Amino acid sequence: MDTRRWVRKWSRDAETDGCSPVPTRVISNEEYLPLPQTREQARAAALLDETARRHARRLGVSRRDFLASSSGMAAAFLALNTVFGRFFEVDPVEALEQAAADARKPSGQFIFDIQTHHVAAPRQFPWLLGLRRLGRLWNPDLEKDRGTMDELYLENYIKEIFLDSDTTAAVISGIPSATDGSNILPPNQMARTRDVINRLTASQRLVAHGLVAPNKGPRDLDEMRRQAEQLKIGAWKCYTGLPFGDPPKPWRVDDEKVAYPMLAASRHLGIKNVCLHKGLPLLNGVEEYWHPRDLERAAKDFSDLNFIVYHAAFRTLDGWIDAPPERFRAPARVDWVTDLCEIRQRNPKLTNLYAELGSTFGQIVITSPMLCGHVLGMLVQSLGADHVLWGTDSIWWGSPQWQIEAFRRFTMPEPLMARFGYRPLTPEVKAQILGLNAAALYRIDPNAHRNPVPPDFVSKLKAAYREQGPTPSLTQYGWVLEG
Repeated sequence: MDTRRWVRKWSRDAETDGCSPVPTRVISNEEYLPLPQTREQARAAALLDETARRHARRLGVSRRDFLASSSGMAAAFLALNTVFGRFFEVDPVEALEQAAADARKPSGQFIFDIQTHHVAAPRQFPWLLGLRRLGRLWNPDLEKDRGTMDELYLENYIKEIFLDSDTTAAVISGIPSATDGSNILPPNQMARTRDVINRLTASQRLVAHGLVAPNKGPRDLDEMRRQAEQLKIGAWKCYTGLPFGDPPKPWRVDDEKVAYPMLAASRHLGIKNVCLHKGLPLLNGVEEYWHPRDLERAAKDFSDLNFIVYHAAFRTLDGWIDAPPERFRAPARVDWVTDLCEIRQRNPKLTNLYAELGSTFGQIVITSPMLCGHVLGMLVQSLGADHVLWGTDSIWWGSPQWQIEAFRRFTMPEPLMARFGYRPLTPEVKAQILGLNAAALYRIDPNAHRNPVPPDFVSKLKAAYREQGPTPSLTQYGWVLEG
């Protein structure tokens, strides 16, 4: 067990003035162990800090104001390019001229983030994901944490997702628990969040997940019907590795006795999208149940349902930090992502498997951009550019804007195109992944008119927010390792 100290990223940033438009260390929502900051990430952080101070003086603004600007974002990608190589399209002039940085952004691009979160729990609820029985075993600092979680509540969710990013529409997601009382964001609350935001904007900006756990037994089928009929949810979120039932045990999607009645019910209820947490195995669990192999037969047997593999089945960064160039030569397997891709390669007509990028893209793009290119390349090559979906796992990662900017600017590395035959990430492909693919699955018109969130959506404080100009938080709300 790693005995280094877990700390909340936003708390650390407040204490050290470490805020940055792009995180320079891996953030965890507690579903996986956060890695300590790498040498390269520390170098990028130092370079960005030096640039921010120098440019802020030159422009006559504070360091914080510089980092909150489009130029500050550009400076972060310049720092990453200096450390890792030229993976991001960014011109040095953007770090000095905000107009140049703003001009790079596509106008009116539809961005549909299908993995977002906020917390709805008592103000003193100390567990980010309600996994106390697991979390305290491998994160002892949780026992000492009794802080409030205001940053993760609805008001901040709206600010981070819809005011401080270019996100057009989103899916609010959660995690099943033994009871609604122990759930950090139960289905009723997700539906309420959806309704609040859609009423505020008088347009469709949010879709709600329903939660399903067939290993709870037949009673979960009744709960599925309730969520579908009363809450009008848009998709299911499932965690095959979470043990429920009597006795508690995980489950497989291809289990005819446990999972197939749930899939048949989903079909009957007219809910076609089944989202499954795969990869990023929760510690102290059985890794087998987080692997995507059980999707192959289920996707064949329920060809009219869409199986959306969250986190793209990415397992771990272990072995890829400081990876030498030869590590990226064929076959260059990436645990479980490769296995997911091979399912489609074996079954070219199995077109109902999709990969979602939440936390996977966020982790690897700031840790190993070469690995990021490899993962994106194999997913597009194997599943198709129309089968890769945008998700950020925010607000654990703070505002999703930095991930949007990183994806827009990311270029497929030439060595990977030469070795593996990957295609360039063209603006058209990026537009598909950022929103158009998921819009088709969720039957959302990307061209429909959507009103902005009103600036006074909670109080006059929010009106003042718009009047004074944006003040991005420049932080993230998950956990990092120190020591």
